[in-house]
Amino acid sequence: MTRIFFLLIALSIFAYRLNAQELYRVKADKLRVRQSSDPKSKVIGNIAQNENITVLDASNAKFYKVKFKNREGWVSKDFIEKIAPAAKPSTPQANTAQPDASPQRATSTDLYRVTADDLRVRQQADPKSKIVGYLPKNENVAVIDSSNTSFYKIKVTNGEGWVSKEFLVRISPVKAAAEKTSIAASVPQENKDYTNIIFFVVVALILITILYFSIKYASGNKFLIGFSVVVILVIGYFCFITFIQAKVVTGTFASDEDIQYKTFNFKSKDSVTVTDAYTDSIFTSKYVIEGDMIKLYDQQNTIMLLIRDDETLIGEGFTRGTFTKK
Repeated sequence: MTRIFFLLIALSIFAYRLNAQELYRVKADKLRVRQSSDPKSKVIGNIAQNENITVLDASNAKFYKVKFKNREGWVSKDFIEKIAPAAKPSTPQANTAQPDASPQRATSTDLYRVTADDLRVRQQADPKSKIVGYLPKNENVAVIDSSNTSFYKIKVTNGEGWVSKEFLVRISPVKAAAEKTSIAASVPQENKDYTNIIFFVVVALILITILYFSIKYASGNKFLIGFSVVVILVIGYFCFITFIQAKVVTGTFASDEDIQYKTFNFKSKDSVTVTDAYTDSIFTSKYVIEGDMIKLYDQQNTIMLLIRDDETLIGEGFTRGTFTKK
């Protein structure tokens, strides 16, 4: 009788463990699996995007213990999302009450606009807590907690943070459809500017006029005519590469500073792979070049890089720092 009693207890514990293990889906392009819940611990594997994994332990604030390929490891909780279980048959009353819950969740988050140039995002609602990033002016952010008298809790890149409420202006509540659209938008809009083309055409007309009069009044002096042609061609070439020719960025640029985005690998003319040190992940985004400025999106944040030369990029906002080509 005692053996049967202990057997029933063991079966109950085992059944509870099975129920505690929940199924999640990977959101990152390539999610790193570490040996422990320390972000500096050894990487023991990678999990591809949209792959399903089983979470064994969700008690840690930043990392979840998961099972993959008959092994166990730890991954960042910001890059996995829980897969909803199959819907169970319910009574008509339950079906009637369910639609009322969604609007409440949708209206509980408000959209605000940043009024400061570089708004600091902190880890806690404390002016002395660690700075985890910056928000550029006029950036839209979702406020998820406004109960604090001095700080608002907001959604930042793949995580959450606290900012001073004095530098936020409310726009409107965030609707579910609008939030989904902002995350999916990964291609910045390129503003067409024809000022450089017009300037180049004007310079070209002036150079052609100068060349015409140089030949006309050179009195057959071949040296003077040749010198004038060379000078005008050189000036025209430098004007072309400065104002007309589109800038191209290739290769990998990295920074040794303690910032969120550590490396930018420009693989093609409009695609770049970014390493996020804060969330320990890698993602790919589209980008555009406007003059000397590179713009790309990471969910709700705009990443901007200034092209100093072919070997150096200067980051602004979340990317504040200097990036050199490897």
